[in-house]
Amino acid sequence: MSTLAADRPDAFEKASTVTFSDDDIAGIAKALAHPARIRIVRLLLEKQACIGCDIVDEVGLAQSTVSEHLRILKASGVITGEVEHPRVCYSLNPDRLVPLAALLNAVFEKDSRGELRGSICFAPSA
Repeated sequence: MSTLAADRPDAFEKASTVTFSDDDIAGIAKALAHPARIRIVRLLLEKQACIGCDIVDEVGLAQSTVSEHLRILKASGVITGEVEHPRVCYSLNPDRLVPLAALLNAVFEKDSRGELRGSICFAPSA
């Protein structure tokens, strides 16, 4: 089973030596916690970079709504926006996702070792 750490060893090597705060991880998760924002992330993942008006066309929401979702993603650091007058070119910032990915990877690693099966609260009695 491929893990996130196997796909980005450099980022996860750094992540293993850094403790991310719960607030930091929750902030990233909160920024991603809307279907339109996930759609934007998937779009940027597919196209690697995208102009704001193209995102509006692809996402199919009002320009003002998409702008608000882009603002939230940008404020969290999940995406970056580079001004190319008169437009803004957005792209993903994968390094910002490392804290959330590290948490998820820890869950997947424990699960792959069978350490998350069953409950320790109701261990069978001998």
